[in-house]
Amino acid sequence: MIYFCATPIGNLKDMGIRTLEILREVDVIACEDTRVSIKLLNEYGIKKKLISYHKFNERAKSDEIIKLASEGDIAVITDAGLPGISDPGSVLIKRLIEEDIDFRVIPGANAALTALVSSGLDTEHFLFYGFLNSKSSHRKKELQQLKTLKHTIIFYESPHRLKETLEDIFEVFGDRKISISRELTKLYEETIRGKLSEILDTEITLKGEFVIVVEGSTEEEELDLGELLRDKINSGMSKSKAVKEIAKERGIPKNELYKASLEVEDE
Repeated sequence: MIYFCATPIGNLKDMGIRTLEILREVDVIACEDTRVSIKLLNEYGIKKKLISYHKFNERAKSDEIIKLASEGDIAVITDAGLPGISDPGSVLIKRLIEEDIDFRVIPGANAALTALVSSGLDTEHFLFYGFLNSKSSHRKKELQQLKTLKHTIIFYESPHRLKETLEDIFEVFGDRKISISRELTKLYEETIRGKLSEILDTEITLKGEFVIVVEGSTEEEELDLGELLRDKINSGMSKSKAVKEIAKERGIPKNELYKASLEVEDE
């Protein structure tokens, strides 16, 4: 069996009992960085054979992990959090599904959900986006596609890009409510909440990984769906493709767009 196990995102005491049992029983542990994982395993007196499995060797190592799993049990862990969420793991999982090989995902700590609950923003509907593009011009294009979404949006960001990213969010989204969390579950855990304009004027300690939680759009935008569809169709796109593209870009329910497309067809 192959187990994808969540590990603590900061505080080593946030280790699940089931994960500990699995790590003690498996034959091999595939980990993102052996130097990081060995500290966690030493904390719980676990000594196992470790192999390195990270984003730069993920595809090649998947073959080795599948072979090892045919000989015994193997656990896949990352430096922090759940494998496959902005971390290695998804490539291997896709392979396992394609080849009909059984596996298990063991839940645990997650930075995105921890920050979301801490934010005080809407938790009923939300979008986890992860990392935005590192280049400002590309980042702004991504943000433009998210601008009209009514859902709370969760981003990850590194400390050296935080200020630039916040400035781009402010430029594209406007002055929305926002929450920024860093060093989650650690001794110096910190969450800053407020309007974007306020936070941009706040001195933020640029240390640790950041989770940015942004309020969804509150603007009641009058959209001419027929015009949006015509623009796409005139550019050479089929009607069904135009409906899918606009639904994705604008967060508009497809059934509304299909109704509007019938009117465009009748013209």
